[in-house]
Amino acid sequence: MVTDTDKPIGQLRAALLAAGHEVLDEVAATGALLRAVETQQPDVVIVDVDSPSRDSLEQLAMLHQHAPRPVVMFSADGDHQLIRAAVGAGVTAYVVDGLAPERLASIIQVALARFEQQLHIRRRLDDVQQQLLDRKLIDRAKGLLMEKRGMSESEAYAALRQQAMRQGAKLVDVARRIIAMADLIG
Repeated sequence: MVTDTDKPIGQLRAALLAAGHEVLDEVAATGALLRAVETQQPDVVIVDVDSPSRDSLEQLAMLHQHAPRPVVMFSADGDHQLIRAAVGAGVTAYVVDGLAPERLASIIQVALARFEQQLHIRRRLDDVQQQLLDRKLIDRAKGLLMEKRGMSESEAYAALRQQAMRQGAKLVDVARRIIAMADLIG
């Protein structure tokens, strides 16, 4: 938990413990959040702030990039732009004026579900981006074979496939080697 408010956090801590959650040490400021998350490996990060500052949002964005976790933010500030900025920084649940211990379990469940969904989408996006990069490399290698060997596109692709099968390698790895050789030879 991270807090920069004067509100007593003990009630929240008691509600988490009563719901069967293990509560790790509190972090006094978001500046120490990334290190604490990397060290303690929590399942969920709970942030209680009066109004998220630019610094705290930057720290949450760093957390989202380097050690992603579901983040529940309790705040007194319901400004729409601020909420969008918080979500953009990786906050999975933003709750305005609602540090009600009886609602905590459902809020955490929503944050966990949303985080898992985002993680799945991010992985799919990474896979698609990798496939696109691989396709570009294969196309570049085909182009080199077509240019240097006078092959048609289908002949160049067949040659790449045949080489990959002979070497027991992926098509993209063969394409990388051809491109590297072409770059070396000039």
